[in-house]
Amino acid sequence: MLLAIDCGNTNTVFSIWDGERFIFSGRTSTEWQRTADQYYVWLTSLMQFQKVDVEITEVIVSSTVPRVVFNLRVFSDRYFNCRPLVVGKEGCALPVDVRVDEGTAVGPDRLVNTVAGFDLFGGDLIVVDFGTATTFDVVAQDGAYIGGVIAPGVNLSLEALHNAAAALPHVDITKPQAVIGTNTVACMQSGVFWGYIGLIKEITARIKAERDREMKVISTGGLAPLFQQSDTLFDEFNDDLTMHGLVVINSYNRKQK
Repeated sequence: MLLAIDCGNTNTVFSIWDGERFIFSGRTSTEWQRTADQYYVWLTSLMQFQKVDVEITEVIVSSTVPRVVFNLRVFSDRYFNCRPLVVGKEGCALPVDVRVDEGTAVGPDRLVNTVAGFDLFGGDLIVVDFGTATTFDVVAQDGAYIGGVIAPGVNLSLEALHNAAAALPHVDITKPQAVIGTNTVACMQSGVFWGYIGLIKEITARIKAERDREMKVISTGGLAPLFQQSDTLFDEFNDDLTMHGLVVINSYNRKQK
């Protein structure tokens, strides 16, 4: 069984792949201080609660937080007796090319999403991921990662408004009933919601114009369905895109041995 771990800036997701489907998924906050033993106690407790009793034989990790990788390596070695594949590190090959400026470090989550998008939808893609940052990843016709765009995440923008302006409260993102807000909360929600609609439309349109071709727009991340309500922004939505990419990369590396 494969344990796929996607460590983002805010949350870390653990999923178990049985060769055909994901049979388990658990989410915890990302904390670099968390030890290998703490990971194991949390994971096994949740697996018992969900009545999942399997033997983990392979582990693959994608982490945007470098400081957590060491303890995840120890966790894999100690409890599953296997050396984990770590996306972006030596020993983990990718089935696609990465064509960016020399010396540029590309986030492993963006590489994984590229692999997954190409495997599921083919080339000429824009993958929009709603995470701590909102990222736009451009996938060439042959599946290569050729760059993208990074914008502040939706919740990050709301937190910035709340923290920087004493009179503005903390609000949850939702689709407002009208563009013109008649109270502070409605004004903030309208600004963020319709602001991001405009951001997504403009950036994807400019990418398509710059590439001078038709491109599919694929979305992933928890807030993608919310923004889809307003307009046809995306051609496809896949909440498990990153996990699918980890499975593809693990399979590719197994075949290389």
